[in-house]
Amino acid sequence: MNDTIWMVSPPRPEAEALSAALGIPLEIAQVLANRNILDVPTAQEFLFGGLDGLHDPYLMAGMAEAVARVNKAIKAGERILIFGDYDADGILSVVMLHKALTSLGASVDYFIPERLKDGYGIKEHHVSVPQERGTKLVISVDCGTKAVGFVAAAKEKGIDVIVTDHHRPGDGLPEAIAVLNPVIGGSGYPDKGLAGVGVVFKFIQALLGEAGKSSVVPHYMKLVCIGTVADVAELKGENRLFVKYGLKSLENVSNTGLKSLIDACGLSHKKISEGDLGFRLGPRINAAGRMGMTDLAVRLFFSDSPEESRGLVKQLEELNSKRQRTEEKIFDQARSKIEEKGLADRYKCLVLGSEEWHRGVIGIVASKLKDRFHRPVILFTYDDGMAFGSGRSISECPLIDLVEGCRKYFQSFGGHRLAVGCTLRVDDMPAFKAALNELAGLRISEDDLRKKIRIDTSIGLDSLNLSFLEHYNRLFPFGVGNPKPVFLTEGVEVMSEPKKMQGKHVKFWAKQNGRVFEALGWDKADWAGILSRGDKIDIAYTLHVSEYLGEEKLSLAVEDIRK
Repeated sequence: MNDTIWMVSPPRPEAEALSAALGIPLEIAQVLANRNILDVPTAQEFLFGGLDGLHDPYLMAGMAEAVARVNKAIKAGERILIFGDYDADGILSVVMLHKALTSLGASVDYFIPERLKDGYGIKEHHVSVPQERGTKLVISVDCGTKAVGFVAAAKEKGIDVIVTDHHRPGDGLPEAIAVLNPVIGGSGYPDKGLAGVGVVFKFIQALLGEAGKSSVVPHYMKLVCIGTVADVAELKGENRLFVKYGLKSLENVSNTGLKSLIDACGLSHKKISEGDLGFRLGPRINAAGRMGMTDLAVRLFFSDSPEESRGLVKQLEELNSKRQRTEEKIFDQARSKIEEKGLADRYKCLVLGSEEWHRGVIGIVASKLKDRFHRPVILFTYDDGMAFGSGRSISECPLIDLVEGCRKYFQSFGGHRLAVGCTLRVDDMPAFKAALNELAGLRISEDDLRKKIRIDTSIGLDSLNLSFLEHYNRLFPFGVGNPKPVFLTEGVEVMSEPKKMQGKHVKFWAKQNGRVFEALGWDKADWAGILSRGDKIDIAYTLHVSEYLGEEKLSLAVEDIRK
């Protein structure tokens, strides 16, 4: 509580102008200004924008060549092989593209490597797959930007490759028919933040548009929104539209498998939120790949049988439970090691490994440890002399840059700004750890390692009325790049004795300016021993909106308190 820095955004003059021009509360306008939405047209687009805000897919370099090659394959009756990745983003990309190509009359097959055997991406030896299946065109989804060797080998065998991806390139690009990737130099695409499903969506938008089937395109947003949130892509630009409209379309689902998944998550006939995508639907799809049974998830979305779908969902539920237990065990082991050896006091970047740890879940555990110790974390699992790592980082430190500074130690590596994967020899681990922490020492300040709460604006509890909530709801969906606004209310009276819930959380009633709200501190059970009825405190919190008996109920999710 006392170690956290409260960073309150200063009032912005642009917020006053937006509030006056749009007739919105000043606090909502301040939230927009804090997200660099500073003028009326941009704010109107953010609050009220529709699908006409989607970009022309042909702005992406290579799109025309990719569409032409697919149409040539369909016309010639060639079999097309989709090469995917094993996470939710990759799985849903495979499903979407398979359905779109099939609707255009293509003969389509797919292949997803095994996470635990093959690791991430397309390897040169994978050229045997299209050969064995008699395929002359391979389309990668959510991978392939670094597949220089595979594409070269495929070319020698007379096999064409189209790459669709969103990961950073290596030293050179593969010589494919087209590399559809908004982050590569010369892509020309205005939105660099798309997830793999987003890039595939643009490809489908172009393919179906060419075929005169543009009216069907919005149906794919159901899967795009799940993949975008599951891949923790920034909810800005097109990603925000995908999720905003995808969530609406999830209210009316016809796909049997998706319906069964929604039922199993207890979300039928309910308003599905971005939180449900990230914490309920996404993890169950991801569990299949993490636990080495990716095909279960793919089959689910192709199933027309309610009975088969329920069976597949049950298996996914079991895998997800197993994943959670495995994850908890690794987290406890890693946390104990960090605390017992005082590693967080000695190192700005934590690197740990074990032969016992499951390769499929170490990335999730790294993310939880990163949140707990507020510093970059890379976890490794060791197998047959090799170390397979997955890392996550705090917003202050681009982990991919640290890792790139140690590239000489890797057999392979890649990722995004705050999430990386890498492989190296176990023998090279000591030298890698030393080099990484030397870089971390130079690039990460002590201040970076202090937990911070970025507060959007101060507000009185009496301002949290139905009118305010109506404007607040237009800021949805929340996620990376558009975080839930954090509000500050000072001089709040604790109206009830704080109570522990499930041994982990705390609940109390908060009063200020004549308004009383339920206040919840998630994973803040220790506050029960710090707060007492009658205390006056300042609270930093987000709004928690839930449905109760068909009506919206507003409570305060308290991030931190100041006595």
